[in-house]
Amino acid sequence: MAELRWNPLLNDWVMIASHRQERPQMPKDWCPFCPGSGKVPDNYDVLAYDNDFPALMLNPPEPDDVATEFYKVAPAYGKCEVILYSSDHYASLPKLPLPHIRKLVDLWCNRFIELSKYEKIKYIFIFENRGEVVGVTIPHPHGQIYGYPYIPLKIQRELESCKRYYEEKGECLICRMNLEEVSFKKRVIIENDHFLTYLPFFTEYPYGVFIISKAHKSRIIDFTDKEKTALAEILRDTVGMLDSLFDYEFPYMLCMHQSPVNSEPCDEFYHFHIEFYPPMRSRDKQKFNASSETGAWAPCNTTAPEEKAEELRLAYRRFKGL
Repeated sequence: MAELRWNPLLNDWVMIASHRQERPQMPKDWCPFCPGSGKVPDNYDVLAYDNDFPALMLNPPEPDDVATEFYKVAPAYGKCEVILYSSDHYASLPKLPLPHIRKLVDLWCNRFIELSKYEKIKYIFIFENRGEVVGVTIPHPHGQIYGYPYIPLKIQRELESCKRYYEEKGECLICRMNLEEVSFKKRVIIENDHFLTYLPFFTEYPYGVFIISKAHKSRIIDFTDKEKTALAEILRDTVGMLDSLFDYEFPYMLCMHQSPVNSEPCDEFYHFHIEFYPPMRSRDKQKFNASSETGAWAPCNTTAPEEKAEELRLAYRRFKGL
C-alpha cells in the first residue's frame, strides 16, 4: 500500500507506505551502497540512487478503496532518492576532503533542479538521518531527498511566519535572526565568509544547531560558486564539531529548509537554512519527545542554549586542533 491520506484535524497529508515495512535488515558483512554489491557502480564519488522502498513514486498505484465523502485519499505521487556521500563505507562528512563535499553540494543542486522539473512536485526536502538511534539501518554515509506533491505543514508554518514578518517589518525574519545571534555572540559557534552555525535562542534540542546563509538567498541553487564551497566547509566543520563533542559519530537528523518549487514565489521573504535535530542530551542520555512535545507540539528544552553553545565551541576547537 502506498497512498496519501488527508488529516482533517491538521489540514495536512499523511504518507501511508506499508510496503516500507518490508525493508530488510542488512547483513553485517554486506552493504548495497558499497562497490561490488551489484546495486551501485564500481567507482563513484557521490551518487543519486532511486530509493528501493519509496514512500512517493512518479507512477504511484491507485489508492485503496477506503475514501469517503469525509476522508480523502490521493496517489502517493513524488520522488524518493538516496544520496550516497562516498563509496567508502566508513567515511563521514568530517573525514571527507573539502572538494569531495563540494561534489555533494553540487549533486544536491543538480537533483534540486531535476526534481523541480516535475510540475506536480511542490517541495524538495534534502535530509540525512544518521545513527541507529534515529532508525538508520544502513550505516554507509548517505542522505535522502523527498519530492513531495504538497508543502509539508512545518514548512508551511515557517513560510507563513516569514511572510507575515516581512509584510509587517519590511525585512526577512531569518536575516533578523542572524543579526540577533551575531550581536549576542554567545550562541554563535562557527562562522565563515558566507555561513553561520549557531544554537538558536529558541532551540528545542540541547545541541540543535542551525546552519544559515549570511546572504538572503532562499534555495541551494541560488548560491555562488564560493558560497557552495563555503557551505561544504561549514557542513564538514559542524558535523566534525558534533562528533568531537563526545568522541563518537554523533547521531542527528539534518533537515534542509528552502523555498518550495512550482508554487507561489516566496524568495523575497524566505531564507535558506539547515536545521539539526540531534537526539542526545549528553554522552549517553537520549532526549525523548514525550507527550507534551508529541501530543501538544509544546517543546521543552531542559538545557540552557548559552551553556550548550559553549560546550559546542570547545568541541569545535578540538575538531580544528585549536
